[in-house]
Formats: sequence, structure tokens, C-alpha cells
Amino acid sequence: MTSTLDPAVAARLKRTADGLVPAIAQQYDTGEVLMLGWMDDEALHRTLTTGRCTYWSRSRNEYWVKGDTSGHFQHVKSVALDCDGDTLLVKVDQIGAACHTGDRTCFDADVLLPAPAQ
Repeated sequence: MTSTLDPAVAARLKRTADGLVPAIAQQYDTGEVLMLGWMDDEALHRTLTTGRCTYWSRSRNEYWVKGDTSGHFQHVKSVALDCDGDTLLVKVDQIGAACHTGDRTCFDADVLLPAPAQ
């Protein structure tokens, strides 16, 4: 599929060998890290133009719009590219759970090392 992503944006992306860029979803007002998804050029184009996060599912080999089946939508507030061009930060207003397990975030269930005491 040929993407209609702005060529200036596409030129800045550093993709994995399979054409993907990791996209971190973060709650826009609290800074809470919600999840990591993957985007190709077309998924990023759809995210930028629709205001809803579109990801590429590596397991299903298809696009998915967060919330279409779960009702747990991500409304995009901003999208930024990191300094190396290899990671996206998508600030969203998360409605419901971000994680497919039903948790608010994908990162709260299994803490490997507690934060050091201050």
C-alpha cells in the first residue's frame, strides 16, 4: 500500500527492518505512559489525519484503530518524533483501559524493580 504520509515527515523516520516505528502512547494531561504500539507510514498518516491512534498489528498483520473493538479510544492531542527519528510519542486522551488485559496501562502489572527511596 502506498502511504499518503507527508514526504517531509516520512523522510525523517528511521524504521525497523520491517518498516515500523515504535509509538509510545502517553496520557496528555498526567504524563502516564499507557502502551507501546507500532506504526508504519500509513498508520502514522491515519493517526495524524483522523485524530485516533492507528497501529500496525505485528501478530495479525493488519491495521487497528485503538478503541474500534474495545471502546477504549485514544483521542490524539499531539504527535512528536524523537531526536533520532526512530520513536514516536503520541499524547492522547485515553478513554477506558489502554491495555488489552483491561488494565489502565500496559506497565502497571509487573514492576521488575521498585523505585529507589528518595
